[in-house]
Amino acid sequence: MNQLSDRINNLSTSATLAMAARARELRSEGKDIIGLSLGEPDFNTPDFIKDAAIQAINDDYNSYTPVDGYVELKEAIIKKFKRDNGLEYTLPQIVVSTGAKQSLSNVAAAMINPGDEVILPCPYWVSYNDIVKLNEGVPVEVKTSIDTDFKMTAEQLEAAITPKTKMIWFSSPCNPSGSVYSKAELRALADVLQNHPQIYVVSDEIYEHINFSEGHASMAQFDDMYDRTITVNGVSKAFAMTGWRIGFIGAPAPIARACNKMQGQVTSGANCIAQRAVITAMEADPSTITYMIDEFKTRRDLVLGLLNDIDGFKANVPEGAFYVFPDISSYFGKTLRGKTINNATDFSMYLLEEALVATVTGEAFGNPDCIRISYAASQEELIEAIKRIKESLS
Repeated sequence: MNQLSDRINNLSTSATLAMAARARELRSEGKDIIGLSLGEPDFNTPDFIKDAAIQAINDDYNSYTPVDGYVELKEAIIKKFKRDNGLEYTLPQIVVSTGAKQSLSNVAAAMINPGDEVILPCPYWVSYNDIVKLNEGVPVEVKTSIDTDFKMTAEQLEAAITPKTKMIWFSSPCNPSGSVYSKAELRALADVLQNHPQIYVVSDEIYEHINFSEGHASMAQFDDMYDRTITVNGVSKAFAMTGWRIGFIGAPAPIARACNKMQGQVTSGANCIAQRAVITAMEADPSTITYMIDEFKTRRDLVLGLLNDIDGFKANVPEGAFYVFPDISSYFGKTLRGKTINNATDFSMYLLEEALVATVTGEAFGNPDCIRISYAASQEELIEAIKRIKESLS
């Protein structure tokens, strides 16, 4: 007798977490694995944020929090949206969650009905597809390529829309490609959506500050898209606070209320100490984290330069986040050290076993020709990792 639900049996395991787990297994066997698979900054959380958390503990913050977050934190998030994005939100439009992943899950559960189609420009963050399917939606993948900087065009969006289209989900800067949509590119997509008023947009902006382009643009900045956009953000990436688990949305009030209702039945409010610390993070000038952004840009340039020396790697120049997403399809059909490479998953596993470097297959992100390499590691590790990759392929 099958004790498990069809829902869980049909759910994929996160490829990034699976690769990280496999890398840990190999390390436990004594293998010297360099992990470039996880999207986790290798910096420590800034001291001024840690001090705020310590103060919150000493001030005896230990009780259940409001489901949608402390009012003081929501006020700080509202000021952040205004300062950084030019977006005007009110308290009922903000919901604080246990990480941006929960924010996304809340939105899906609150908005998707069985059969609703959700457009996902490929490559997309690994969990979008399964979050949509978990809520009985239908992911509609829009293929992009390195030639368009992995960005969906207005023409592609128009072609993907059907009477069943309910939402579009995308990230900018993008995980895994590092691509950044400009204001003009977002406007072109918004123009298409003017003819389809039933479609909502989830704009995942978690990498907003890790941005090497001329600036960050939000879909909700357009007056004709404001009431149809759910802006998702958090502190994991820019503030090196992955384990603190705080994300949030700014959304039309009815959608925010629905997310609040959903969260109230699943987890209730997010961690009290983490929320108090995030108030301090939100109130801080973004210049306080510039040192991390500058280092990521240096690493990006280092990695691109090293990859350019490897035959068969074709990479764009990512304008944000901390990933490169090279096309490695030239290796498909080849045999390396007795192992035939049929796809990106084979290639990624080959690098793990032969080069002892953990990456992630692009298949997990909806692009089977690429692999994702995270450069959230020290320059020394990056140099050694790519040296190993080159040697394993020569």
